Amino acid sequence: MHILAIESSCDETCAAVISEGKIRSNVVATQEVHRKYGGVVPELASRAHQQNIIPVVAQALTDAAVDKRQLGVVAFTRGPGLLGSLLVGTSFAKAFALALGIPLIDVNHLQAHVLAHFIEEPRPQFPFLCLTVSGGHTQIVRVSDYLTMEIIGQTQDDAVGEAFDKTAKLLDLPYPGGPLIDRHAQAGNPHAFVFPDVDMPGLNFSFSGIKTAFLYFLRDHRRQDPEFVARHLDDICASIQHTLIRILLEKLRKAAHQTGIREIAIAGGVSANSGLRRMVREEGEREGWQVYIPKLEYCTDNAAMIAMAAHFKALRGEFCGQDTGPLPRG
Repeated sequence: MHILAIESSCDETCAAVISEGKIRSNVVATQEVHRKYGGVVPELASRAHQQNIIPVVAQALTDAAVDKRQLGVVAFTRGPGLLGSLLVGTSFAKAFALALGIPLIDVNHLQAHVLAHFIEEPRPQFPFLCLTVSGGHTQIVRVSDYLTMEIIGQTQDDAVGEAFDKTAKLLDLPYPGGPLIDRHAQAGNPHAFVFPDVDMPGLNFSFSGIKTAFLYFLRDHRRQDPEFVARHLDDICASIQHTLIRILLEKLRKAAHQTGIREIAIAGGVSANSGLRRMVREEGEREGWQVYIPKLEYCTDNAAMIAMAAHFKALRGEFCGQDTGPLPRG
């Protein structure tokens, strides 16, 4: 069976085709319009999705060598995400499925990030822990089955991705700032500057405090030296990145010890960060973990992960009706 999957939760318009559990195509159209505004503008994102979705879907079908009349299911991201963006993908998927007379499958965006690990080998064994760091979400998830997941820890305020973007903005780095922090960090000293963190109870996270501390750090040093950031940018980026990743790994290590699980995965946009990928592997060697990290193309938003989630839902007959609407908060 061929499944067409659509992802439109934020600022990438994506479509993919999966056949019997194998990804046949994966197309992503990135929206450049948001760069000059320093962040995603929801209304502009919705308009861009409307412009992109038909050519993106057409390209996905062409790349997969699948005619639309061969499709058996249409899948789409239901949430979480931006309401307007989700509406575009949901409405297109419902109309496309209705016209073809085939069923629909709704997919949770965060669940799909976890299932990106099953697109290619090596694949984690159940149960495993997944540190999901995507957009406005930071979670530690216990994964017992393809569709059985439990959040055992999560952020209580800002997500780590938001912390990266906000610190980048304070450094006057252009949007998207997270990858630029990573790039500068590779040339810097991660121990040059020390930033505090908030130790939340249990396995939960908090990143709002470090953002505030970073703001005051820059303010005080800029008062003394207006060129401070320009002269120390690499070291600043390396130090703040090291601190954020250390917070993530401390909780992940604690979760592994509490659960006794040594199968460890990371997923979501921040899992593309080279520092996180390296430090998780190093931690895995120290702790005796089996570590799983998706290819970069499956870390950021993409429709292949939506297709994979839809594949497992289709096997269990978990379809949805035409009355299904988006869930921006998941």
